Amino acid sequence: MPTIDYLRISLIDRCNFQCQYCMPEGVDLQYVQQRDWLTRDELNTLLQQVFLPLGFCRFRLTGGEPLIRPDVVEIVRDISQLPGTQDLAMTTNAFLLSKLAQDLWEAGLRRINISLDSLEPEVFQQIVGGRGRSRWYDVWQGIQAAHRVGFSPLKLNVVVIPGVNDHEILDLAALTLDRQWHVRFIEFMPIGNDSLFKHRGWVDSEQIRDRIRQRWGLQAGTVTGNGPADVFQIPGAMGTVGFISQMSECFCDRCNRMRLSADGWLRPCLLNETGQLDLKTPLRQGGDLVQLRRQVGDLLAAKPDINFKMRDSGVTGAYSRTMSQIGG
Repeated sequence: MPTIDYLRISLIDRCNFQCQYCMPEGVDLQYVQQRDWLTRDELNTLLQQVFLPLGFCRFRLTGGEPLIRPDVVEIVRDISQLPGTQDLAMTTNAFLLSKLAQDLWEAGLRRINISLDSLEPEVFQQIVGGRGRSRWYDVWQGIQAAHRVGFSPLKLNVVVIPGVNDHEILDLAALTLDRQWHVRFIEFMPIGNDSLFKHRGWVDSEQIRDRIRQRWGLQAGTVTGNGPADVFQIPGAMGTVGFISQMSECFCDRCNRMRLSADGWLRPCLLNETGQLDLKTPLRQGGDLVQLRRQVGDLLAAKPDINFKMRDSGVTGAYSRTMSQIGG
């Protein structure tokens, strides 16, 4: 089992997009009220008194969409300045990034993952929802701003949906040829979107690799990160292509992460709620932080069993909440 030292922190469960694979139409979302979010001070307390002493040193800020949280820059600054923080990254849809990229960089953020499921504005709009001028242009400006500021590695996440954006695989992979960008193809998962998944299905990572291999060839590659991607490189390319294959190549036994939700629930697994632990309530009630740290330590000790049970059960996703509510 890997060392479990990586915490994904959901700052907010709301998003300014409604992506097909994340918040499908017709789903009645019950958002967490702002008063129930972990506050900036509460998050700092948990990191300093619970997570850092247990060996956590790598953190990723997620959502929903983290950039719509008003104090996101201050939270980045807080975490980046904590003694013991070795790595701080963020996942965003980049819609607001062009205005915030410089501030986030100056606050201490250095790595960023951006969702970019299409290079075609019309297809992009179909995936992310909404009306009017395509949001693709704002996202593309956010990506350019992140590149100018110097975020490295700059990763672009692509959820491949059959019949929607799978015809763009080679165009998206080509972004890595003359840019030091890292495109990661993600297998579509049935989390909160069962009807769409049953209708569309998913594309196996090996099929995607074969298409790229036939066009350019592929060789082993490397990129900084804490996730489960298998990384390759088109020969001569400046960037890399990665594959997150949670459907075809279960990696539960390699999982090195825990997830902290916006409302303070700690969960050891994306796909089920086994062992979930409420951290916010005892924190707000003035509970013993040493005892809370001990409970989190017990959950860490149980995580390998949870991981192996998920791997051996063959479960690919049966979650009561959507991806946006989980924190991705």
